Amino acid sequence: MKGKQPKPLNGKLILSCFFLLFLFLLIKRPAFSYSSFSLTSSLSNECTKIPSSLSNALVHYALSKITPQQTVQEISVSLKVLQKKSPCNILVFGLGYDSIMWTSLNHGGRTVFLEEEENWIRSVTEEHPYLESYHVVYDTKRSEAKQLHQIGMQKQCKQVSDPRHSKCQLALKGMPSFVYETQWDLIMVDAPTGYNDTLPGRMSAIYTAGLLARNRLDGETDVFVHDINREVEDRFSMSFLCKGYMVEEKERMRRFNIPSHNNASLGTPFCP
Repeated sequence: MKGKQPKPLNGKLILSCFFLLFLFLLIKRPAFSYSSFSLTSSLSNECTKIPSSLSNALVHYALSKITPQQTVQEISVSLKVLQKKSPCNILVFGLGYDSIMWTSLNHGGRTVFLEEEENWIRSVTEEHPYLESYHVVYDTKRSEAKQLHQIGMQKQCKQVSDPRHSKCQLALKGMPSFVYETQWDLIMVDAPTGYNDTLPGRMSAIYTAGLLARNRLDGETDVFVHDINREVEDRFSMSFLCKGYMVEEKERMRRFNIPSHNNASLGTPFCP
């Protein structure tokens, strides 16, 4: 998410990101397996080409003075899941300095970013046109968080349905139609901005991420919430992604594994 103040250059973080990218390629991509570097392969005149998304990411982070806003420990939470699931469908609330990294790590899959500021989308995609980002309008303020949490506890907000048809005030209804129809494997909530009461806050994003996960046809969705050191992210993630679905927490990152409720009985509770 780009709304935070950029951090100064952190060489250790950049090197760590490079290592994670390389390790990911080495483990997951057949083209970069040990056999690719065998003597037989090296004697042949064939050469394996790095995908453009990965080469672009390496060049970008090598030259950038701005590092991803998640720490190495926080990134590792998502990376472990990506190593098992990619290429897959990833939905990210927020277009930020780490967007190139997520797209690269999901090479061959689809990574979509939902962003609140149109000017920022234009600025980023002009430089990196391969990033897929869409504008989303939020009609909340962080100052309303307490009231919205009380609303979220009501019966209409504990019913699993397509967010477009939900009667809950927390459900986001203005996103592109494919967002509601895609089977997302990973959802990252790192937006909208929410560091003071005049900003939208992440109440609706967290709630809607939970609905999208529960409403998938089958399987499970890993949902990640960043900045759980803040009250809204902490309270709303535990209430609507559910403490019973939480599987990991490192620093400011929390991971939930939410199963589909599509084929569940009518008596299945919103939270376990």
